[in-house]
Amino acid sequence: MSKRNVTVRMKADYEYEASNLQGNKVDIDMYDAPNKKAQSPMDLLLSALGGCSAVDAVIMMKKKRKTINDFYIELEGTRNDGVPAYYTHIHLKFVLVSPDAKEEEFAKVVALSVDKYCSVASSLKSEITYSSEVRKP
Repeated sequence: MSKRNVTVRMKADYEYEASNLQGNKVDIDMYDAPNKKAQSPMDLLLSALGGCSAVDAVIMMKKKRKTINDFYIELEGTRNDGVPAYYTHIHLKFVLVSPDAKEEEFAKVVALSVDKYCSVASSLKSEITYSSEVRKP
């Protein structure tokens, strides 16, 4: 079983930076427009889901030797009105621009990507545990 580690560090009350062990960083903020400079945690969840399923879909289409002129996923998350404002529904619209791909084969690839191969989609069903610690300066 492999593990991943990320550290999220406060920069300001509504600004954070997430970094992994390799030093890759992502800015996060909770500001409203027009002060927004980075994605919110809930935006990042959609981005992670889209990125994960995009890679799988593109690789599978390329294995089928299909031409990819453009590819993108539009994600829409519907959130609960209360607190916490979790996603109650997430819709992914996969768009492939290709002269030689067929709708049926792409639909099968999309289903495999989301339902079988995307680790992020599967993680949305996982058990979450937590602990806490206070350190004195």
